[in-house]
Amino acid sequence: MKNITAFLIAANLSMELAAIEIIDRVAIIVDEGVVLESQVDSMLKTIKSRINQQGIEMPPDDLLLEQVKERLIVEELQLQMGKRAGVRISDGELNVAIENIASSNNLSLDEFVSNFESGEQTYENFRNQIRKEMIVQRVQRGKVASSIDITEQEVFAFLSSEEAIEKLYPEYEVAQILVAEEKLATALTKDAKDGKDFAELARQYSIANNANNGGNLGFRKLNAMPSIFAETIKNKSVGFISDPLKTGAGYQIIKLQNKRGRFVQYEDQWNVRHILLSTTKVRDEVFTRKEIEEVRNRVLEGESFELLAREFSEDPGSANKGGDLDWLSKGTTDPNFEKMFLELEMGSLSPIFESQFGFHFLEVLGKRYYEKTYDLIEDQAYNILFSRKFDEELENSIRNMRAEAFVEFKDLD
Repeated sequence: MKNITAFLIAANLSMELAAIEIIDRVAIIVDEGVVLESQVDSMLKTIKSRINQQGIEMPPDDLLLEQVKERLIVEELQLQMGKRAGVRISDGELNVAIENIASSNNLSLDEFVSNFESGEQTYENFRNQIRKEMIVQRVQRGKVASSIDITEQEVFAFLSSEEAIEKLYPEYEVAQILVAEEKLATALTKDAKDGKDFAELARQYSIANNANNGGNLGFRKLNAMPSIFAETIKNKSVGFISDPLKTGAGYQIIKLQNKRGRFVQYEDQWNVRHILLSTTKVRDEVFTRKEIEEVRNRVLEGESFELLAREFSEDPGSANKGGDLDWLSKGTTDPNFEKMFLELEMGSLSPIFESQFGFHFLEVLGKRYYEKTYDLIEDQAYNILFSRKFDEELENSIRNMRAEAFVEFKDLD
């Protein structure tokens, strides 16, 4: 009887197991990891949906499947590399990334999340996918970025290209004075640089067709004006007046009236120098403040700020330069430090004050209204070149990684 009962239990269990549907299967073994069949199906479905939305011709199924598998293999290899390197994306970082995605779609986070309730993808799966993508991006930056080198010559060459002129450089508003004689051109140049009204000089002396409107040529890109004009004003500030330029038409003087474009920016800057002493385990706040007050008194008594900064300042970035921090913009230093140099009169010595780095006193050496345009253009040129090299290096890195990996495709038919 016991044997019959055991047989019946075993038979029932076998039937129940046979009825269980296989939820997922390993589609590809990739080194020490796997790609699941559900991942392949999900990505294939997503890509097909995007192709349909774009209204373009659907590639053959076998080609699309092969591309999806290769993409998942490369992703898995990079995730494994990230795991070995200890790359982690915190929930806080992930939340910020998703909030940015929601914001870019003009949705609140709650509205963005609610969209998943009616869709096929769950919000939790979406979070996991974004986390994976962030890990992959971090792995790529770490593996590829360090191998990229961009020289000053490369940046200079790019900035001289038609592409850079069209994409990065602003439009320039230029005025001209054209005369036949070099002597007159020299005299008019002196008058203009001495402050005489350029437009009035153009109206009186210029023989160009636009003399009546003060010689104004309007706004133009560098590649839409004579090359001699472009080379003369390319990196100049508004208000620049050239020396006489010899051309086929005579002698020309040009003035840069204005410029406009997305990289045209100006800001106030302050030239500051300081001396810093920080507290240590053997030097408490009271002793540190007393010591820096003694140094400040020596400056007030006439000793060289520069020499004292070299001897006493504990700021490694500025001590060897006599405490000079060069030109500072708002928002680039400790709030207490910024407040002090904004309020201090030019050339006077500040009282002792404390920041997160320790105790300071400072002096403002100068103030200027600085044009950042060409700094921003150079930065953007560097970013463009970096992006291009990054893409090339990344492609090579992925190709090598894929070639060296152990990959086994499972027969799922």
